[in-house]
Amino acid sequence: MSQSPNRMFDEFAKLMTDAAGVAQGAKREVETAFRAQAERFMSDMDLVSRDEFDTVKDMAIKALDEVEKLEERLAAVEKRLADLDEKAAPEDKA
Repeated sequence: MSQSPNRMFDEFAKLMTDAAGVAQGAKREVETAFRAQAERFMSDMDLVSRDEFDTVKDMAIKALDEVEKLEERLAAVEKRLADLDEKAAPEDKA
């Protein structure tokens, strides 16, 4: 063995540095492949964007408010009709 211990350590350090570089490259490739697969999966699920969701949510809230107003108006009209029926009923009996 003609190599000195320092040279052996230097070669070992270089080997470990190269191995770390290869590992980081492999990690990046795996992350990229995973991200691409996740994006494909999400696009196949036919999901809506946050903006579309918020827009439809606002429309639903407005529609529910309008329904409440119409229910109040209908109740008032039904009450008026009931009152008119009560007034007309005694006249029919006479």
